[in-house]
Amino acid sequence: MRRLPPRPFPARSALPALAAIGAFALVLTGCGTQTAASGSSAPAADARSGDRTLHAHRFMHLTEPHEQTGMTLLEGPTFGKDGSLFVVDVTAPAGEPKLLRVDVDTKTSCAAHTDDRGAYTSAQFSPYDGRLYLTDYAHGEVVSLKPDGTDPRTFFTGEVEGAAMNPDDLAFDRSGHLYVSDSRGLSEGKAQGRVVRIDRSGERATVQADGLAATNGISFDADYRGLWFSELTENRISYLELDEKGGAASRHTAIRVDAGIAQTDSIAVDRGGNLYQALHGRPAMVVYDKHGERLGTVEIPGRAKGLESATNVAITPGGTKAYMTVSGPAGGYLYTFDALAEGTRQSNGG
Repeated sequence: MRRLPPRPFPARSALPALAAIGAFALVLTGCGTQTAASGSSAPAADARSGDRTLHAHRFMHLTEPHEQTGMTLLEGPTFGKDGSLFVVDVTAPAGEPKLLRVDVDTKTSCAAHTDDRGAYTSAQFSPYDGRLYLTDYAHGEVVSLKPDGTDPRTFFTGEVEGAAMNPDDLAFDRSGHLYVSDSRGLSEGKAQGRVVRIDRSGERATVQADGLAATNGISFDADYRGLWFSELTENRISYLELDEKGGAASRHTAIRVDAGIAQTDSIAVDRGGNLYQALHGRPAMVVYDKHGERLGTVEIPGRAKGLESATNVAITPGGTKAYMTVSGPAGGYLYTFDALAEGTRQSNGG
């Protein structure tokens, strides 16, 4: 997730106001009853010297801008064990779906969860307990749900080393411990962002990196040796090497992203170790290998009118079909393209 553009979209600092409406949770049912309009679902790719364009095609229209919040913003696509694709709508108001379940075979969607409080910016399943974890940016919390969207629980809340979080994206290590990108300082324009580790019990949280410029995307590399994370207001991707205990061993700037007016959003990593860097302010993703070589750009046809950001991607586990979340004044959409390698946990959610 990212700072929201000022056009018809409120500033990201408005998220707490969008979310702070109450405190009880409501679970919605009725899956498979909403069918979305779609376009061609067969992605293609053209090779070009030193780079290539990965053509993404419209798959599904999921959401319309909400009257109460003035926008819709899809994020955190992740596949469940049953093959369902889960997507969060960051600015959905109370009573409207904040978590959607998509059947990619029938191109239908349904509400999986809502409440009157959270502003959820990412989603990912835990390898430890199988629950679905969501980051609540507005309230500095991480919550978890059963795979069907029921049984909401607060997994973590409160300050971390003296400061509350603005948790944006998350990644799990193999043991189920969480690493969270904390965008603290974004609304003030200060480099106070952090990478926070929360153990799988939710009882201990520690800062692994700080002084960051609006930490946003975060994902383990293919070998789980370290974390890639993006800094929204510096348009750069850094690498955080981890030690045997999961703590920070070293950190360096790895890739500087030439994005023009766009900014670095969420990150996904495929089985080949390739990085998919989403762009806020442009409906596209930039793809790099682990050495920082730019491999290609995922583009939607004609940069479709009314679509302004591509926030994240889920690549089918064991396959290469990728589902990219794209949003703007025209609504929230899924676009598909052929990824460069198969999907894994690190290319699903977060």
